Amino acid sequence: MNHQPHYILLPASPLFIAVSLIAAFLLNLLPWGQWIGIPDFVALILVFWSMHQPRKVGIGVAFFMGLLMDVHDAAVLGENALAYTLLSYFAIMIHRRVLWFPAGTQALHVFMLLLVAQVVELIVRVMVGGRFPGWLYFTESAVAALLWPLVTWILLAPQRRAINRDDTRPI
Repeated sequence: MNHQPHYILLPASPLFIAVSLIAAFLLNLLPWGQWIGIPDFVALILVFWSMHQPRKVGIGVAFFMGLLMDVHDAAVLGENALAYTLLSYFAIMIHRRVLWFPAGTQALHVFMLLLVAQVVELIVRVMVGGRFPGWLYFTESAVAALLWPLVTWILLAPQRRAINRDDTRPI
């Protein structure tokens, strides 16, 4: 039996959403981004907000963030934009179903979403003459999926209200 408290979440602040996306972008700018196994933080945060706030963060935000990452990576313009757009679309498509699961099970769904985005990026890269980076390239999705419960806990923290904040209020 699950004895964890059920939180009633407050609305997500647009400022907090923007700050989390900027922080993810800055994490991707760090020089460790080319190392094997370092997750794409922008993709991870986009999946989170596309699932939890699909009306505030959707395909348009994903496309814009993808263009920023294309410029940063000096990749084919639109490579990340296409991958992030599809990532956001699929996350929005399954968000109602996935959010019923605990964070560990959600991580399996997130892994598949991030893997699809990586495959799209790889296909575009190989089509324009790039080389296959090797199978370890896909460890990014696995590491990001392992980080999913922590990311969920951190990004939902400002929205949680106290369990028994006031006994006179019905909600």
